[in-house]
Amino acid sequence: MKQINFYLDFISPYAWLAFDELPVALMGLSYSVTYKPLLFAALLKHHGQLGPAEIPAKRDWTYRQVQWLAQNKGCALELPAAHPFNPLGLLRLAIATDSMGQPNRYVCETLFKHVWVGGEDAQDPLRLDALTRQLVPARDPGDASVKAQLRFHAEEAIAKGVFGVPAMEVDGRVFWGLDSLPMLRAYMEGDTWFDGADWDRASRLPVGMVRT
Repeated sequence: MKQINFYLDFISPYAWLAFDELPVALMGLSYSVTYKPLLFAALLKHHGQLGPAEIPAKRDWTYRQVQWLAQNKGCALELPAAHPFNPLGLLRLAIATDSMGQPNRYVCETLFKHVWVGGEDAQDPLRLDALTRQLVPARDPGDASVKAQLRFHAEEAIAKGVFGVPAMEVDGRVFWGLDSLPMLRAYMEGDTWFDGADWDRASRLPVGMVRT
């Protein structure tokens, strides 16, 4: 049985789409999933990148594409009242539901739907209070141990080469994005391409030019 580490942030519509699609994409395979919420902004800061929503034209495209992908895949998705937003409250709530900081699929689905189904304000304090009562976290989401586990997930992800969400890590190999699910399935089915040289060759390709 393969073990998948699924790195996510509820702020990402692509993470929601990949989360929803994963059971279908891997149907018939033997695997287990550990969900690891992290702060996407921490990855962006580490790698010196802007988020998709920080580039106006890319922001517009992202919202158009995810709505099209959702209707194409039959996945419920409505843009929240405002985006981007600060996801820390949701991330800490997810972490607080499990002693190891690894929420189950029900918790992750509930939090994703809080953001991406209904078109409401993801940061609304009343909605967050209701969500907290629904999920009954074992710890206070503001506890220092919760914050530490959230930071650790980002540090762990960065150490493994994760640069964005969603990212699925299996056997030390990172598969990034919704569109990597077919590639992930091929790997888990034992596709011999992954035993060849191309996977490692990609990281050895010389850099031809650096912008200054």
